[in-house]
Amino acid sequence: MKDVPSFEIDPKLRLDEQACFPVYALSRLITKTYQPLLERVELTYPQYLVMMLVWEHQEISVKEIGQKLYLDTGTLTPLLKLLEQKQLVSRRRDPRDERSVLISLLPAGRELHEQARQIPEELAQRFSLNPDDIAMLRRELIHLITLLS
Repeated sequence: MKDVPSFEIDPKLRLDEQACFPVYALSRLITKTYQPLLERVELTYPQYLVMMLVWEHQEISVKEIGQKLYLDTGTLTPLLKLLEQKQLVSRRRDPRDERSVLISLLPAGRELHEQARQIPEELAQRFSLNPDDIAMLRRELIHLITLLS
């Protein structure tokens, strides 16, 4: 092995000093934990996030979905097309504003809601955290999101 010249590393550039890395790693691990639960309902994690919004609102614009999930339309469009192909949602132009596309829940999407009901509870069991800890963690993460957006 060649001699690599040594240099003094700035301590602020150490991976274990970064606040962003644990958030990144946690996000990947949470998504991985969701995967077997979502396979049962044949959704990916991003599709699941979209479906949660559609279940909540019954009808919601693509723009609103993008804002709530921090996703651009280039990312959302293929995802929404797949959900439409699965006949979970429909896409149509808003008659009040032709520039806006509305996403509406279809009957198969309502049925999927019933199948997905147990996912949050199963996930919480896998985390082994009590509801107060989860609520506190969620508040802190939302605070960080607010600061960065």
